Amino acid sequence: MTELSTNSIRVLDIKYGTSVDGVGLRTSIYCAGCENGCPGCHNPQSWDDRGGEAVEVEELFRLIEDADMNVTFTGGDPMFHPEGFTQLAQLIKSRTKRTIWCYTGYRFETLLKHPSRRALVELCDVIVDGRYVEAERDLSLHFRGSRNQRIIDVRRSLDEGEVVLMEGV
Repeated sequence: MTELSTNSIRVLDIKYGTSVDGVGLRTSIYCAGCENGCPGCHNPQSWDDRGGEAVEVEELFRLIEDADMNVTFTGGDPMFHPEGFTQLAQLIKSRTKRTIWCYTGYRFETLLKHPSRRALVELCDVIVDGRYVEAERDLSLHFRGSRNQRIIDVRRSLDEGEVVLMEGV
């Protein structure tokens, strides 16, 4: 794993106004780095954690603020390098009213056991968790590619001490 400053994120792409990475129009930050290597992954070029370009967190925040949309962290896997995304999420939550969705191949329960990943989870509104499983692929699903993946209401899950799925998606 390549060491990365907590003040930057390796970004492969930024999509503005996308409606496939969460409810409503969103700004999606696609990061580099994923250790899952899921067969059939729609974004295998994102696995290399040396890919993309290192972008300072403050610069990413300015782009998000200017876009005036809710935000999605995706990749790769934002939980592969959670520190920069945590810093970005802190800025978003302290300076805007935008929601944050985060896609990860890790299970929610596993994220909560890892301090730096848990810190990012606690700043997200929704986590879409679980590895992509090609045998579970289902094109009728919204906002996820395989049936094993869950769309989790983070606040309710933390409050209730168990996974609570987001309603209406």
